[in-house]
Amino acid sequence: MFLIKTTLPISFREFEVTSFAQSIVESGAACVQHREVSSTYSWDGKLNHEKEWLLEIKVSEKNKESVQEVIINLHPYDVPEILILKVEANQEYLDWVNSH
Repeated sequence: MFLIKTTLPISFREFEVTSFAQSIVESGAACVQHREVSSTYSWDGKLNHEKEWLLEIKVSEKNKESVQEVIINLHPYDVPEILILKVEANQEYLDWVNSH
């Protein structure tokens, strides 16, 4: 099982984040959770502090590539954050994720 993390701009309204998440689920993810976070980062030589939406995506190994492709194709950032972490879970949850 994999956990993919990405962020979206805070300018996205909740329904836009939900629509983005729905596209990810339709591409094979089992679940997408989202919440507001504060990010501090360097971009073009400047230090930035901004609020963003953080999305945590649970996906099986077989659907990982298709989910990543959807994120890349729909993402508004020039350089989207796409972190892919292999994670362990209880067997029942793992079975559920792998059923998608």
